[in-house]
Amino acid sequence: MRTVFWENNELKMIDQRILPSRFEVVSYRSHKEVAHAITDMVVRGAPAIGAAAAFGLALAGYESASTSTEGLLADLGAASAVLKASRPTAVNLAWAVDRLMRVARSVNGSVADLRKSVLDEAQKLADEDVEINKRMAEHGAALINDGDTIIHHCNTGALATVDWGTALGVIRTAHEQGKRIHVLVDETRPRLQGARLTAWELEQYGIPYEIISDNMSGYFLKAGKAQKVFFGADRVAANGDVANKIGSYMLALAAYDNNVPVYSVVPTSTIDLSLAHGDLIPIEERNTDEVLGIQFHGEPVAPKNAKARNPAFDVTPNRLLSGIVTENGVVYPPFEINLKKVFK
Repeated sequence: MRTVFWENNELKMIDQRILPSRFEVVSYRSHKEVAHAITDMVVRGAPAIGAAAAFGLALAGYESASTSTEGLLADLGAASAVLKASRPTAVNLAWAVDRLMRVARSVNGSVADLRKSVLDEAQKLADEDVEINKRMAEHGAALINDGDTIIHHCNTGALATVDWGTALGVIRTAHEQGKRIHVLVDETRPRLQGARLTAWELEQYGIPYEIISDNMSGYFLKAGKAQKVFFGADRVAANGDVANKIGSYMLALAAYDNNVPVYSVVPTSTIDLSLAHGDLIPIEERNTDEVLGIQFHGEPVAPKNAKARNPAFDVTPNRLLSGIVTENGVVYPPFEINLKKVFK
């Protein structure tokens, strides 16, 4: 089933906060509920967030009591601002909301026509995401050899998208092609998306894996026990700098030092050509409870009065990347020149 979908005039999403212990689908009927769900990471992963925000805007259309298209457009504009503020780093969110607003402004019809057009565009965006993921997966799977061990960071599978996945979708496709692969799954602290979500997905697909803590990757890379590194991205700057889940930079640095290829897998909607380099990408800092709330054998890890920092993302410089996989092919350096070509 899909991670994000519309059913019975509600947005429904898999609650990713409680996996793998429980599998539950939650429903939303207002854009503010959707914005809170995005902030609270009921849904996460740049493409899935974009689709959720798109359906959230569709909900806003049905929430509005306006009887004029001008009033409804104003309500949609206010809702778009709420949705965009829910998570600032993932560019897909703003991209999706802006796409729907462009469609809304182009409608020449009744209030009912406007509401339907926004919902139809949200559904179209979600359907396109699945197709785009499968195209990326075919391009990326060609980079994986039979027998490879792959280090994967965070979660980039079906749970991070509408369906199929980005970097984990590549791995899934390689597996389905019959390639014998093994995945070393970074835990991805502090929220443990690797240990909780990626491991759960790999079990569903029957792909062999082992969980490692984030600080073990350097050992496996230096020992020659991993042949590839794959992760996704929440935003890619015009020069190929990649903002992804915190820990990606250190993983890419260790791989680069040991001549192991590093690939970021992203739809073109994640590439932000308006930002010249990665230092311009806003980095979300989340509640420090995510760091301080970790327990070991049921006991708190940190002292009672400890303080913490919690940036959710870091930026991997383009020089550390071997390539960026998109639905239109694999982009190789120089990224400043070649990234623009995938949009043509």
